[in-house]
Amino acid sequence: MNDLTELKRFVVAHAISQGLPADHYAALLDRVTTDAGDEPGSWPYEWIRAGDEWDAAGQTALAAQYYTMGRFPYVDGPGRKRALVRGLDAFDRWRRGVPGLEPVVVEVGGVPVRVWAAGLSAERPRPLLVMTGGIVSPKEQWAAVLPQIASFGMAGVVADLPGVGESPLRYGSDAWTLFPAILDALEDRARVSETYLLALSFSGHAAITAALRDPRVRGVVGNGPPIHDFFTDAAWQARVPKITRDTLAHLVGVPPEAVFAHVRDWALRDADLAALTVPLAAVTARRDEIIPPGDVERLKRHVRDLRLVEHDDVHGAPSHLAETRVWSLLAVQRMRPDADPEVIAALTSALEDARTGAGR
Repeated sequence: MNDLTELKRFVVAHAISQGLPADHYAALLDRVTTDAGDEPGSWPYEWIRAGDEWDAAGQTALAAQYYTMGRFPYVDGPGRKRALVRGLDAFDRWRRGVPGLEPVVVEVGGVPVRVWAAGLSAERPRPLLVMTGGIVSPKEQWAAVLPQIASFGMAGVVADLPGVGESPLRYGSDAWTLFPAILDALEDRARVSETYLLALSFSGHAAITAALRDPRVRGVVGNGPPIHDFFTDAAWQARVPKITRDTLAHLVGVPPEAVFAHVRDWALRDADLAALTVPLAAVTARRDEIIPPGDVERLKRHVRDLRLVEHDDVHGAPSHLAETRVWSLLAVQRMRPDADPEVIAALTSALEDARTGAGR
């Protein structure tokens, strides 16, 4: 069972990342008195009830966000399962009204996995951007960005990290194979030899690994990725929030007390970082409660083409949402040799606005 105080604190960062104003969810959180079950006052029930109200009001996209929060941080029973199913249904209904936003099923190790895509074309294949969330955020939290990616002259895909959301995969050290599988599936509808990965939180670790092993990956943008010390530093691991430890344990399929021993061998070595030949851009947070500062220092010491933005913030930099979003999209465009100068200029201007507060 999740610690309710910790659960409420962490979900606020995700609500902010989805652009939900505090007056939308503050009263809802006050009504939540228990993590477990699916009765009034429980975590899933209250988020689902609010989602139903938005859905009835015709706000399908907003309803999907509320349902998605109801399954946060992962499905552990009937209530959160109900929230996940409703969230998937609401998002699917919303995306049907968005031209070009489509589901695609890819085979990952023989297992069918659904992703969301936009900008795919057999006649005019475009460079590809693949976006993934972390261990607690499913693809439906991020897929609304796909039409914007398509407007940049790219094809875009948003996928779940293995085990997250509706993904049937088990999260493991082979999570990086998700990316080559997506590229293989789309090679007739996108220029997969020019692929960029925008990978948030834990999926950044998988994205860097994929870039080391698949030459079709031409650049990686991350936000708070674990690198080495997160996997090996026992003193730091003792400080990692319970919700993070328990979610990671759930995804990899081991008891919480065994999870750090299980993932210890996942650490990227200094030689791995030095071998990275493509640019890596990363958002980091000085008060990150999940990723140790040593991981950022390793990137600085060993990655040959590193582009960092550092915020005085917690994991994911939720208080710098507007700036982080634009900076990440701009970082992708600056990695592309054939990016549209007008797109870069527009994103640069938007970044300046975000940094001065005009874009928030």
